[in-house]
Amino acid sequence: MTKKWFLAAAALAAPALPAAGWAGTGDAAVAAAPTVMPSAPVHFHSAGNPILSDGRYYSTDPAPVVLGDTLWIIAGRDEAPVGVNDFIMNEWQLLATTDPASGDWTHYPAIARPETVFKWAEAGRAYAGQIVKGPDGRLYMYAPVLERDSDAQDRFAIGVAVADRPEGPWVDAHPSGPIISERVPVANDIQNIDPTVMIDDDGRPYIYWGTFGQLRGMELDRDMITPKGPEVPVHSLKGYFEAPWLMKRKGTYYMLYAANNAGPQSNCTPAVYHACLAYGTASSPLGPWTYRGVFLGPVSSTTSHSGAVEFKGQWYLAYHTADAKNGGHFRRSVALDKLNFDDSVSPPAILPVVPTRAPQPAPAPTRNIAMAATPAASNMPVPSQYWIKSLNDGIVPQAPLPPDMWGSWSPHNPASQWIEYRWPQPVTINGSRIWFWGDHPAGSGEGVAPPASWQLQYWDGAWKPVPGASGYGTAVDAPQETRFKTITTRCLRAVFQASQAGGHYAGFGVPEWQVLAPSAHVPTPARDAAPACTSTP
Repeated sequence: MTKKWFLAAAALAAPALPAAGWAGTGDAAVAAAPTVMPSAPVHFHSAGNPILSDGRYYSTDPAPVVLGDTLWIIAGRDEAPVGVNDFIMNEWQLLATTDPASGDWTHYPAIARPETVFKWAEAGRAYAGQIVKGPDGRLYMYAPVLERDSDAQDRFAIGVAVADRPEGPWVDAHPSGPIISERVPVANDIQNIDPTVMIDDDGRPYIYWGTFGQLRGMELDRDMITPKGPEVPVHSLKGYFEAPWLMKRKGTYYMLYAANNAGPQSNCTPAVYHACLAYGTASSPLGPWTYRGVFLGPVSSTTSHSGAVEFKGQWYLAYHTADAKNGGHFRRSVALDKLNFDDSVSPPAILPVVPTRAPQPAPAPTRNIAMAATPAASNMPVPSQYWIKSLNDGIVPQAPLPPDMWGSWSPHNPASQWIEYRWPQPVTINGSRIWFWGDHPAGSGEGVAPPASWQLQYWDGAWKPVPGASGYGTAVDAPQETRFKTITTRCLRAVFQASQAGGHYAGFGVPEWQVLAPSAHVPTPARDAAPACTSTP
């Protein structure tokens, strides 16, 4: 389990929108082409975040734009089935409101698809795009898509489409091909996605793009298409990973971005698969940029992608989460919250954003009291690809990513490890359910495998086996329940003996661990960290 695996399997946080027969500025003319007409708009009332929450449509990688009296948000559409860890994204959609506080929105499904807007693009991978209003009054959409016929090492490229209305129809503004790729305007070997465009007060457009820690900026000509000036690499924004957003407020330029500088002491995220939202400022649109800090911590999805805009005197932040019905890391949904600034400092600072969510039903009574405990583990600080708080978050994912579990894999795994719950006050318990995950079978001496054996121990002045344990199953992807005689304790451990082969030991993966009381109660999350019990077994 390495960061390389993360980059390959889970780190593209991406996802973009012109009129048939339009003759573009300069010498290029846009040929009329068949376009996808948008589906009928649907008016609906949202109770809060995420805006679309019932699970019928997932929305991701939001890019807000204000046009007249309406706030529009272009978003990609996540379509991955439950349990599929891949970005299945075939089209873009729109959300629109004239008053975010009202909860009244209009949804425009399927406004564009990569292969119908850009004839040089292949279907799918409708990643993060942005709509801006050009100096000519028309709308331009900057969209990362895959080139269909290309021998580039990475075929992602950025195209530009144009339209008279945000819902389209959209037409390729540069039908000869992308304006940015591994070959144009200059050779590069980065992944060319996540474009963000801003038109300055003097009418000059600027574009930034890049992922996997690479960020580049460039001025465009006033035709919104032609590169002007050199590419400018940015290396000064701490933890930059992807999802840049360029904006200007009161003379200061801001760059919002997804960061994943991870670790136990990180101000961003403890787990590398997660991201926070950070920002930098500059006095000119091409920098130099100065890192200013984190303004939104990790959300429920591993990726984070934002856009910000001022609307009717209030700034708003659009971002995505996994909080919709049956949501997940690949089934994300757009949220919108107020974005505020501290103008008493120079440059004005972005204040921390506290995510809001639509009212949720009261939690049902449960025997599981794990959420009231503080988790701990023998391998603390836990490797940054894992997240110990996933042990008692109440979520059992069908296809977990490393941050969805406590894990112990390392190049040199020990023979035994443990996880532990600590409660602030003694609790009475008589059962446990634990879920194991593995990418190697039992008996392996490498990777992550179910334990060869394990047992539960409780603190009673010393660590003791729980009395009358019914058994300790080791199957993966199903709850392994252990019943035991009722005990009262403040600490409970699961101690694992590792699978081994050839003198080498496998690591462990536990997505969820429940501890059961004799009767059901309404769960109460832990407020403060509970102290450790004071001896080792």
